[in-house]
Amino acid sequence: MLLRTAPTHRLGADRLRAVRTLLDEAFEGDFSEDDWDHALGGVHVWAEDERGIAAHGAVVQRRLLHRGRSYRVGYVEGVAVRADLRRQGLGGAVMAELERIIEGTHHFGALSASRAGAALYRARGWWTWPGHIEVLTPSGTVRLAEEEGSVFLRPTPGRERPDPAAALVFDWRDGDVT
Repeated sequence: MLLRTAPTHRLGADRLRAVRTLLDEAFEGDFSEDDWDHALGGVHVWAEDERGIAAHGAVVQRRLLHRGRSYRVGYVEGVAVRADLRRQGLGGAVMAELERIIEGTHHFGALSASRAGAALYRARGWWTWPGHIEVLTPSGTVRLAEEEGSVFLRPTPGRERPDPAAALVFDWRDGDVT
């Protein structure tokens, strides 16, 4: 199945509606308006067949503070495969293309994984961040202990790996921060 890649504005209203439907179904109704907003504004990778969108993922740029420096991070959002096509390699193919995009444009990749999705990311060389997770809110920096253990990173080859002794401080956004 052929993968396609385009920024959000090139998908068009019909394709975006189809992607949203896939995500709603894949996440069994637990994909909020904020989650949808987080998946927009970056680069999408998807596959289609005669039934419509078969798989999707997006990478959006975020800023992350770490050890006194601001990093450009490729944050993975909205990864899903249609139920009838799961366990056939489509998720891995989408991730491979997202990783290629991240490696070409960002200091490292980051994502928040569910328990169900964690195995895919680990198998692809993503590693669980062992340190603290924080967010820069409108009223200051706040630790997100409940997010610790679910954030995965993937350093870009040739770039420094973040130091677990220092917190990752994510930029603010509505809904789930990570």
